[in-house]
Amino acid sequence: MISDPEAVAALERADALHTALTHIVLEGGDLAAIAEAVGDALGCGVAFTSTDGRERAAHLDEGDRDALAAAGLLDPTGRLRVERIDPDGTAVGGGQALVRRVVAAGVDLARLVALRTDGTIHESDVHALERAAIVAALLVTRVEAITAVENKYQGDFLRDVFLGRAGEEDYVAEHAQAFGWHLDRPAVVVVAVLDPEGLAAQGASDDRRAWHDRFAQAWRQVATSADPTIASVAFSREVVTLVPVDPEAGPAAWHAAVDRMIEGVRGDRGGGRIAFSAGVSRVARDSSELPEAFRQAQRSVEIGRRVHGGGSVTRFDQLGLHRLLALVPDGAELSAFAADVLGPLAERTPEAGDLRETLQVLLDTNFNVAEAARAQFFHYNTMRYRVGKLQRILGPVATDPHLRLDVAVALRALEIVE
Repeated sequence: MISDPEAVAALERADALHTALTHIVLEGGDLAAIAEAVGDALGCGVAFTSTDGRERAAHLDEGDRDALAAAGLLDPTGRLRVERIDPDGTAVGGGQALVRRVVAAGVDLARLVALRTDGTIHESDVHALERAAIVAALLVTRVEAITAVENKYQGDFLRDVFLGRAGEEDYVAEHAQAFGWHLDRPAVVVVAVLDPEGLAAQGASDDRRAWHDRFAQAWRQVATSADPTIASVAFSREVVTLVPVDPEAGPAAWHAAVDRMIEGVRGDRGGGRIAFSAGVSRVARDSSELPEAFRQAQRSVEIGRRVHGGGSVTRFDQLGLHRLLALVPDGAELSAFAADVLGPLAERTPEAGDLRETLQVLLDTNFNVAEAARAQFFHYNTMRYRVGKLQRILGPVATDPHLRLDVAVALRALEIVE
């Protein structure tokens, strides 16, 4: 016979939870129902999150969230920093939080976080939480199977829209509404791709598909929280999201809307989140302009990664000359052009790189020696010497506008190639 009153109470809570979970499974409930049942039965706050801490369902009041924030367990975007919560318990003020993995068939699906702000979580309650995690795994597996089918249909439809073969505008708008989307409004297309360097750093290269699915889910969750009618789908290599904009608000407001969504996906980059790059199109006024906007966003992310590296956000309107240079399919041709114009400055040596940097500053300042010297923290005479050296290599670049144009283009070509 159990005589410990706390143990008896814990067993009663576990029994009540078992009954509640059974009803949830039989009635086809969701994670929100499980979170509420666990929270009510055990008298604690509960949250289900993605593996990197993005909230999927929760039974938390404002006091719970304030306590988590005070303990540094919430990032500014609302992500639960599950990587900082110990499975054996982490102090949260005068209480405790702990985390359990939600796993099915060896696949890591989600996280279950439990919080008690006025004490520790009883050992018997921990067993009940583990049972709840098993039930949650069944529901998540079922939901993800359904979601995978829905995403395929949604992706196929949006791909047809981008290829211009989805039908008339009225039909496209009507079909999109069946998915809960609004495509008949001004929007920018955002194409996001995981950076290979980020995948390698996380040791995720061998499981690229799973990480891509997680990435797509993050975009869908952020998009839905911003506006449930936003279309966000995963293609084989990229995630495509149509961010609605107010055509009267102007570019600054458009950029801010996209930046908020990108920052929402990035969070504080914790929890094993992988770096990604994004390309942003011009505004598509209606669905008929979406195919061109999609191409613009694809081009932007491709050129942005080549020029700025991983983690870049590149807008089509900001591509400038890179937009034309990237159309040259043969990188060797670009290298040959750069070598012909720049001569030894095109070599990949520290000295050549240093002189190219000075040359770019001189071009940016219209060969104002004094201004360029200040920008590079050189003495005026040192900069004059460098100008002389550059002109001995390149010719009269300071005075010949045609040569100056060739040199500027060659420097951009070298950026594309490298």
